Amino acid sequence: MRILYLTHRLPYAPDRGDRIRAYHTLRALAGHADVRLLSLVHDRDEAGRAARMRDQGIHVTTAMVPRLPNLARGLALLPTSRPLTHVLLHAPSARTALARALRGWEPDAVLVFCSGMAPLAMTPPLDRIPFVLDMVDVDSGKWEAYARTSRPPRKWIYAREARCLARFEAEAMRRAQATLVVTERERQDLSAIESNADVRVVGNGIDLEAFRPFSPAAPGARLVFAGVFSYRPNERAALWFAREVWPRILARRPDARLTLVGADPTSAIRQLAASNRAIEVTGTVPDVKPYLWDAAVAVAPLLEARGVQNKVLEALAARVPVVTTPVVAAGLPASVLPGCRVAADPAGYANEVIALLEQTPEERRAAADRADLTALGWSQRLASLLPLLDAAAARTYEAAS
Repeated sequence: MRILYLTHRLPYAPDRGDRIRAYHTLRALAGHADVRLLSLVHDRDEAGRAARMRDQGIHVTTAMVPRLPNLARGLALLPTSRPLTHVLLHAPSARTALARALRGWEPDAVLVFCSGMAPLAMTPPLDRIPFVLDMVDVDSGKWEAYARTSRPPRKWIYAREARCLARFEAEAMRRAQATLVVTERERQDLSAIESNADVRVVGNGIDLEAFRPFSPAAPGARLVFAGVFSYRPNERAALWFAREVWPRILARRPDARLTLVGADPTSAIRQLAASNRAIEVTGTVPDVKPYLWDAAVAVAPLLEARGVQNKVLEALAARVPVVTTPVVAAGLPASVLPGCRVAADPAGYANEVIALLEQTPEERRAAADRADLTALGWSQRLASLLPLLDAAAARTYEAAS
């Protein structure tokens, strides 16, 4: 079977939530089908990483997204009903890149990662080829949530994007042979947007072997929060935790240390470390696993979240207990919740962290081990994907015969 995979960001290296899912999807498909990847890239560094994928035998074609021209176009198109998501992901070379990817090769089916790539699958020459849409989570719902917690003019822009994108999501789901999301909550939200769509849950997984530690549990009082800190929910969570929760923890555990691990920390995030010696901001790291293995507790204090937070699964796989918020817990598989503590307010969050810090390293590891991750390997989570693509292609052949 021949599959064209469309992604809005190069799925390498798998160092953030969307890249992780796309990377493991690509690996799962490549083991059973002839797969070609067409990916948008956003800077020269990302474009350069495509060569590493080609060295691994993956057929990759890329198209550059010009950030500043797209921002200007987005401002000009605000009075229209076009989703800004599509404007900001516009790649002028995408059609040429697609022609290169399809030269001498025609896919049986297209797999589309996120609603931002769906327009490419819905227009010539791909519009005659069946596609499966991996929505991952509900982007329009994310913008709606942003609108509720923002001030004008961003509030108006976010609300506009929620409306415009929801209309497009409904159309894309009607055109897709099937639509995928990562949780039952997301499935229900999409079904409310388009009740006739075939929406399936294909959850996120975890590379259990890669994250398993081979050394004793960390003896210190280090907390770790992993994420891309230019991403609004992560930045907002880190600032809330540092300003509202962290002083309460330090007052009772002055030996505690907080490490914010991840790419693109904003100036506000960097200022946290500049003003507090108990906070470290790493920026981009080659591998998050050593930071997890050195942590006593992982925190995921997000105040807004969609889908499954991979950072929670990774910490639990590293045998580190997690303290998180109700909105994150609501998207987690039920089997992992016993490894987590949940709190909604600063005092409660601090209490849950301190309770874990007061345990021995062995007790903390045992607390994390209460999470059952056995069914969350990527091969298990993605097992239904290839049959879905097979069925999509077969329906087209039936219609043509």
